[in-house]
Amino acid sequence: MRIRVIGCSGSFAGPDSAASSYLLEETDAAGRTWRVLLDLGSGAFGPLQSAIDPTELDAVIVSHLHPDHFLDVTGLEVFWAYHERTDLPQLPVHGPAALPDRLAAVLSRDGHVPDGVDRVPFAYGAIEDGQVLEIGPLRIEVRAVLHPVEAYGFRITSGGQVLAYSGDTDTCPALLDLAADADLFLCEAGYIEGRDDRFTGVHLTGRRAGLIAEQARVRSLALTHVPAWTDPAVPLAEAREVFDGPARLVAPMDILDLSR
Repeated sequence: MRIRVIGCSGSFAGPDSAASSYLLEETDAAGRTWRVLLDLGSGAFGPLQSAIDPTELDAVIVSHLHPDHFLDVTGLEVFWAYHERTDLPQLPVHGPAALPDRLAAVLSRDGHVPDGVDRVPFAYGAIEDGQVLEIGPLRIEVRAVLHPVEAYGFRITSGGQVLAYSGDTDTCPALLDLAADADLFLCEAGYIEGRDDRFTGVHLTGRRAGLIAEQARVRSLALTHVPAWTDPAVPLAEAREVFDGPARLVAPMDILDLSR
């Protein structure tokens, strides 16, 4: 199992990175490679196309409905609805129940069928706390996390490997469950200690991410979702003060390979 970082800028697209988007790839026993996209935030659809042909996607999972995690699904919808290929199936898109209506609102239309076509290009599935998705060889556990809007983190297992993805969250019990003994914990660190203490229930600091990683006994920590106004060395240093395992920052087009 491997994760390709499409975008990792926190809260909005930055000068060097699109907002949150991660391409998960796993090959099954028959040799088929499955591709699942975790989030597609503002600015991420462009670099996604430089990484793969989007028609190769098997599913998209949206963690929550803040623009830096879902906005470029609008571009993917245009791509899927009006593509020159006429044999594209409906693409499974899983996310909060309001996602189809939110996309329609962004695109200033009534209903979920794009103008000029006769069907919805996506097969929407609403996610909820405790749900388990099975996509090819991937088992994806869904947990509600602590954020100002309905938001989810994910625990993804395949072939004995475990990836935990925090989505956007502050410290909460579900995060420990998601990360328990994970091979890789892809975790947001949107805030830093001291500067952002006035905000609660929104984002993790590097320190809080590191504490979760230590308590959950994760094997490796990868920090993401650092906004453009933050020196990324600061949340990384915070995490390393409290987490004894390997910790790193992700960058656009990084490939995180759990099999190594």
